[in-house]
Amino acid sequence: MINLTIRSVCPEDLEQVVAIEAACFPTAEAATRDAFRDRITAFPDSFLVAETADRLVGFINGCGTNSPVIYDELFYSTRHHLPSGENLAIFGLDVIPEYRRHGIAFHLMKQFIQLARSSNRRKIILTCKENLISYYQKFGYVNEGESASNHGGAQWFNMTLTL
Repeated sequence: MINLTIRSVCPEDLEQVVAIEAACFPTAEAATRDAFRDRITAFPDSFLVAETADRLVGFINGCGTNSPVIYDELFYSTRHHLPSGENLAIFGLDVIPEYRRHGIAFHLMKQFIQLARSSNRRKIILTCKENLISYYQKFGYVNEGESASNHGGAQWFNMTLTL
């Protein structure tokens, strides 16, 4: 097992976070450097990073919302973040390719779920592509059907975990 630390993001992580996102998502779907800078500032408590001894290898991030589903504007502007929102929305669960299949995404998700519970959220919501539905179902997420999101031109599915 890899010696891994999961912690809240800090501003100094910006460049590594941007590089991880670029390795994990097509350009049309990847968040920008400016978007990550804003997210790190707006909701560092719901932005967790996984690091080994020498670098970041993954992260999970999302904001507070009262919406039962993710809508595209959430991805583009932190002004939609509600610190006391009843739900947490996950924007991305990223692990760089060479560190996949070591349980890092699992640990990030488990920590995020614990964070949501400890902050008295009702649900965690996310969107994913069809091939990842069964992965998220292992954590207890329920497939709520196709999403209205057209983020990056892809087809997404709404997933909900009731806490």
